[in-house]
Amino acid sequence: MTIALVTGGSRGLGRDMALALAQAGTDVVLTYLGNRDKAEAVVAEIKAKGRKAAALQLDVTDSASYDGFFATLGGVLGGLGADRLDYLVNNAGVGIHAAFDETTEAQFEQMVATHLKPAFLLTQRALPLLRDGGGVVNVSSGLTRFSLPGYAAYAAVKGGIEVLTRYQAKELGARGIRVNVVAPGAIETDFGGGAVRDNAGINAFIAAQTALGRAGRPDDLGGVVAFLCSEAAKWVTGQRIEVSGGMFL
Repeated sequence: MTIALVTGGSRGLGRDMALALAQAGTDVVLTYLGNRDKAEAVVAEIKAKGRKAAALQLDVTDSASYDGFFATLGGVLGGLGADRLDYLVNNAGVGIHAAFDETTEAQFEQMVATHLKPAFLLTQRALPLLRDGGGVVNVSSGLTRFSLPGYAAYAAVKGGIEVLTRYQAKELGARGIRVNVVAPGAIETDFGGGAVRDNAGINAFIAAQTALGRAGRPDDLGGVVAFLCSEAAKWVTGQRIEVSGGMFL
């Protein structure tokens, strides 16, 4: 059996990642911030696919809680019949939209605490539980390749994750651990207030700038993550895979 930990797996892209991993035969532990009911609903969907699953609360911005979280996770893994993680997917996150000259220090620090610090520190804490030959998937954004006003803080932090991914791949390669990054384009979820999903003008703009002619959907990304968390990707590491339908080519 293989088992993956997916942060922020109760909604949006994380939910689809968790379901795609289960569809591919991987058991899943997912984390959620505050909505336990949504998390348990995803657990039920995974179990309906014949896989094992569990949900744990985690605030990824609270690095002081990581040791306690992983102590709890060890017991949960035992209950699922495992003693190690095979894969870690650092997905949890939030977005902001603010002009560069109006972005506050608090907003910038929120982006660092929510995205970059967990990719570094949560992964670091996970290493004792992560099996040799396993893998890590970090989540970036198409906004590191193309620039749209209002996303300077978010994109800068995601750019840091892409650099970190290469370093992690280099330094963890001695254990056979592969580390890659997926970079979604604009996706129809509730992320950022649901603008891509709910604002017809924004949706049409994105579709017009995308080679495949539409905005992304949550189920466009999960299969790529499932591929990276499989033996089919055993020779793929240190790579950035953009999943944007060809935005701004």
